[in-house]
Amino acid sequence: MCPVPDAAAYLAGHWSIDRIVVDERTGDRGSFTGTAEFRRVDDELLELESGEFVWGGVANPASRTHRLVPRADGTADVLFGDGKPFHDLDLRTGRWSTRHPCAADLYDGEFTVVSHDEWHLRWRVAGPAKTQLLTSVYRRIRPAG
Repeated sequence: MCPVPDAAAYLAGHWSIDRIVVDERTGDRGSFTGTAEFRRVDDELLELESGEFVWGGVANPASRTHRLVPRADGTADVLFGDGKPFHDLDLRTGRWSTRHPCAADLYDGEFTVVSHDEWHLRWRVAGPAKTQLLTSVYRRIRPAG
C-alpha cells in the first residue's frame, strides 16, 4: 500500500485497465480491457474510459466518463459524467473504501494504491438487479520517449 497525498495529481495521465466482472448469482464471467485518461479540464479531472467489454463470448465497445473534483486536502469528489454525485475519494493512506447506492442496489468500492504506477479498484454490487464483483487493475502508461 502506497500513501497518496493528492488523489488528482496521482491519477492525472493515462492508465491501462484490466477488469474482470463476475456475476455472483450465475458464475458467469466477463472482462474489460481498455484505457483511462484522467485529463485536466479547468479545476477538475475528466476521466475518459474506453475499451472492449467481453460478456458471454461477445465483444462490444464500452466507455464511461467520470469527473473528479479535487479538494484542498488532497481528497476528491467523484461525479458521474452528468455531474451527479458518485462517491468520495481519499487515497492519503493508500487505501479507501466507499459506498454508492444505485436504485435498490448497493455498490461497495475499495481502492488500493500499489505503487506510483499501479492501483486496484474492487466494486462489490449487491441488490435485486445484480450481484457482481468487479475487479480492476490500473497501470500507468508512460509517454513514449
